[in-house]
Amino acid sequence: MNELTKPVQFEEIIKGSRFLSELIPCQTQAQAREIIKSQKNKYADSTHVVHAFIVGNNAEVMGMSDDGEPSGTAGRPALDVLKGRDCTNLILTITRWFGGTLLGTGGLVKAYGNGAKKVLEKAAEENAFEPIISKTAFSFSTDYSLLKPIKLNLKNYDLWDLEETFDTAVTITGKIKEEQFSLLASYLKEASNGKIMLEKI
Repeated sequence: MNELTKPVQFEEIIKGSRFLSELIPCQTQAQAREIIKSQKNKYADSTHVVHAFIVGNNAEVMGMSDDGEPSGTAGRPALDVLKGRDCTNLILTITRWFGGTLLGTGGLVKAYGNGAKKVLEKAAEENAFEPIISKTAFSFSTDYSLLKPIKLNLKNYDLWDLEETFDTAVTITGKIKEEQFSLLASYLKEASNGKIMLEKI
């Protein structure tokens, strides 16, 4: 399963109507709602802002809207394209500015489905997708005397969002690749003669 790491855009004109397809990284349903609201404000002069989204590490949450287009002609074809691409944690908005010519239901399904396909192809070209890595949030505290060797050793692991808090001891929090958690726990225990316990948070 791959997740989107950066925004991607694709635009085309079909029979006078302008279609702007945008893929945006998105982690939760609540975030999807915020992005939709923001897009509608940004493109207040548009006729429709259709969307489809998939979130969750196993693509377990999905949603879509035709935003005033005939039922089933916009959000559904866009979502169907996303579902066929083994991707998650993204929202696709397709903004339409009506150009005066009606496309008919078949034409709309084709236009929105094609917009989804083209923006996904562009995302693939731009390497905008990365495999999802399972991460575990952790925390541990160390004496100042061990800080330097521990920090040097941390470079051997895949870590994200590292933060240090200095008090009577130094507390380090962050995220580690799930399968490396036990390796780091063993190292810290050994380096501190059993004093440092790596905790999941």
